[in-house]
Amino acid sequence: MSKHSFVIFIVIVALVAALFTVFSPSGESKEPLVINEVISKIKAGEVQHILVEGKELTITTVDGEEWESTLGSNTDFLEVLRQENVDLTAKGAPNIEFKEGGGLLSSEWSLVLIQFLPLILFGGLLVFLLRRAQQGGANQAMGFAKSKAKMFTANKPTDTFSDVAGVEEAKEELQEVVEFLKYPDKFSRLGARVPKGVLLVGPAGGGKTLLSRAVAGEADTPFFSISGSEFVEMFVGVGASRVRDLFDQAKRNSPAIIFIDEIDAVGRHRGAGVGGGHDEREQTLNQILTEMDGFEANTNIIILAATNRPDILDPALLRPGRFDRRVVLDQADINGRKEILQVHIKGKTISQEVDLEAIAKQTAGFSGADLSHLVNEAAILAARRDKQQIEQGEFEEAIDRVIAGPQRKSRKMSAKEKGIIAYHEAGHALVARNLPNADPVHKISVIARGMMGGYTRQLPTEDRYLTTRSQFTDVLATLHGGHVAEEIMFSEMTTGAQNDIEQASKIARAMVTQYGMSEKLGPRTFGKREEMVFLGKEISEQRDYSDKLAEEIDEEVNGFIQKAYDIAKEILTNNKPKLVQIAEKLKDQETIEGKELDELFDSEAPALEPAAGQA
Repeated sequence: MSKHSFVIFIVIVALVAALFTVFSPSGESKEPLVINEVISKIKAGEVQHILVEGKELTITTVDGEEWESTLGSNTDFLEVLRQENVDLTAKGAPNIEFKEGGGLLSSEWSLVLIQFLPLILFGGLLVFLLRRAQQGGANQAMGFAKSKAKMFTANKPTDTFSDVAGVEEAKEELQEVVEFLKYPDKFSRLGARVPKGVLLVGPAGGGKTLLSRAVAGEADTPFFSISGSEFVEMFVGVGASRVRDLFDQAKRNSPAIIFIDEIDAVGRHRGAGVGGGHDEREQTLNQILTEMDGFEANTNIIILAATNRPDILDPALLRPGRFDRRVVLDQADINGRKEILQVHIKGKTISQEVDLEAIAKQTAGFSGADLSHLVNEAAILAARRDKQQIEQGEFEEAIDRVIAGPQRKSRKMSAKEKGIIAYHEAGHALVARNLPNADPVHKISVIARGMMGGYTRQLPTEDRYLTTRSQFTDVLATLHGGHVAEEIMFSEMTTGAQNDIEQASKIARAMVTQYGMSEKLGPRTFGKREEMVFLGKEISEQRDYSDKLAEEIDEEVNGFIQKAYDIAKEILTNNKPKLVQIAEKLKDQETIEGKELDELFDSEAPALEPAAGQA
């Protein structure tokens, strides 16, 4: 219901309420007098004034009381008084005042009208609402084919390129697109043509949508924004119609930019869905392809599209002439993360002691959305602690919250379990410390976070894009450190190593089947992962090797895992006093990090006493 219709509805309800108030009998009204009782009161001298209004009589007594009475049809009040020998000239006779009758309300029809007026008003209200619903349905039906794109103009405030950091190459590519629209002569005099489409590719949270909003803020042209899912409805042909309407709007406002977020919702590979060529999604995609080919040579319209699944897009969508450019937004490096943090701390009260470079080093693999969430969590923690500014401690705690979740302070554990977890985490840390290719250990904690009873956090010394077999081997050994420490100190195994073992198994199998790191099997891959495109996820792996090779693959995987296990066991057995020292301090202190942790590693471990380390 529109705002106008809602106002009309409120007015009708108010009128109905007012009429009910006017015509409903008052709770304090008296029973009307019959005409004989009126004559008796007149003869007794009790009546002071009588108002005759049509057939209605209003009698006012000497005491000031008012009574009502009604004459019969075709009855004259004065004639009735004469027949009853009432002398109106005598002393004490009432003053009779005649008032012209009220028409319909003064007759018997007034009773009928009062009784049926609520029904009439209710019926009118019902007809009004039904007509509005029919009109709204017709308007909605006509609006199915209309595009739901939001149009942004130059005078509407939004983000700009200064609000985007860590993706300098992508900004340069899109800055050029903006210049294509602003200064077309700069390119046309050299014979360059405007690219029709730019596909933004990157992981979730990488800044694709933010960068598109920055293009809208930088361009002095209309900017149409829509999500891929908004094209598709349950009615066949609606998506294609909306595509046509969107491009018609863009052509009328040329030069313009169209941004389609999550284009994989309609741009997936054709022929893989249910329904074949009659699939509504495929018809929508066909219309997008047609519109992109149908641009006139002098039409300055550029399409921006964003997706984190370029592998499932239809090849016809990616060919030159449609999406001419592919802009990749990868995870930011350490300098990019520092710039992103500087963008997100704007408007926040930050302590001068906060080291953004140190935070950037600790957030390897964080996306732009993760870093934004990190800064917000730090601000919330500072406010919760009643601080006037955000300090380094809040950022450190926020990193742990983003990675592992908030502390579970309410979780109570026995001294025995706490001891097992302490030795488990100390095992991880000590193995990593003694391996040349493992990342340095930054923090150890036995405070529960999320689903973890404790955790060991390592910090890479630099951004890494390639991983060697030696690094994988040291990672596997570090993962087995907790499990081995439990076995050495307690001669027992617990379920705490379940996630470590699962990760180690995946890495070892990938080393053999994907990365060709097995000396026995050589540099080849094994197995072909297949995906159902319309489901968008891996559901099976096709074997392209024999059963004999399958056994050899298992043997090689077990070989990598066993080698890592042996390395971890040798390190912890040879450094058992240090393991006990770290674990015992961890039980008392719960968290050890930074410089204190380095000093603990470098200190001399006390000699073990008999039965030391037992819990």
